[in-house]
Amino acid sequence: MELGLVVSTLGRVEPLQRLLDSLAGRLGRGDQLVIVAQRNLAEVEAMIERFDAGAGSAVVTSSEPGAARGRNHGVAALTAADPLLVFPNDTTWFPEGTLEALRALPDDTRLAAMTVVDEHGPKFALPSPGTPFDRWNAWSVIEMGLLVRRTLFDAVGGFDADLGTGAPTPWQAGEATDLLLRIQSREPRASAGITWLPPSVAVGGIADAHGLERAERRRKLRAYGRGLGLVVTRWRYPWPWRIAFVGGGLAFGLRHGGDYGALDGWWVFLGRLEGALGRTLGGALGGAAGVEAVRR
Repeated sequence: MELGLVVSTLGRVEPLQRLLDSLAGRLGRGDQLVIVAQRNLAEVEAMIERFDAGAGSAVVTSSEPGAARGRNHGVAALTAADPLLVFPNDTTWFPEGTLEALRALPDDTRLAAMTVVDEHGPKFALPSPGTPFDRWNAWSVIEMGLLVRRTLFDAVGGFDADLGTGAPTPWQAGEATDLLLRIQSREPRASAGITWLPPSVAVGGIADAHGLERAERRRKLRAYGRGLGLVVTRWRYPWPWRIAFVGGGLAFGLRHGGDYGALDGWWVFLGRLEGALGRTLGGALGGAAGVEAVRR
């Protein structure tokens, strides 16, 4: 199995270096790493010049802003026809054994998911191996844990560049769920054959609220909620579930604790409501200023 690792980055040198250190010397023959630097291009190029790609290769390119747009651009830059795509963030890192486990997947694997862990533990619990894919467990997969063959990714049009972190819209999350639901709609055999990898196959990351002040944290929660709320509406989830999803945002801070306060749930609720309605309320940050604030 050849791997195509595609990283969309703002050029944050320290976390990106940690990612590169975790990959150094571990790329196999046919593996390719593409870094899409949307800032600090020269610094990122210098990092890749020093990087030990092992038996694989590594290149740097650039794109317009937006994590989803960057990932699409990075996939287009791959030279291999049908690698298994992996989408680490620039704050992601690979524990020992993860790349090897992915490379050992059967050749007929078209779609899979692995666990993403941060300093608090797994971000989401994946279904048990063998569980059928459906529109409910699609929410357990996030970008860093998504594994998809390039031909399948291209067949459904890649990520929606108007969704996700840094997108030129208020809808700052949900691109992985949207992609999976498109696969289910257009390529149902691929989604039916999804491989849920065991928790031992994981990729490391950081919590969404890591290093953020309260106002930044709440702005990010609201923006993420907008994207998820839009996906719920776009894919016509049942009305009772939509109402429960939006209203359940109020309990977000109580359920998650840790980096979050009880009142943070209000911002999750407000964002989900905006997404469900398809518009922002009360002069909410959208456009370039809001996108920049969220992606920081």
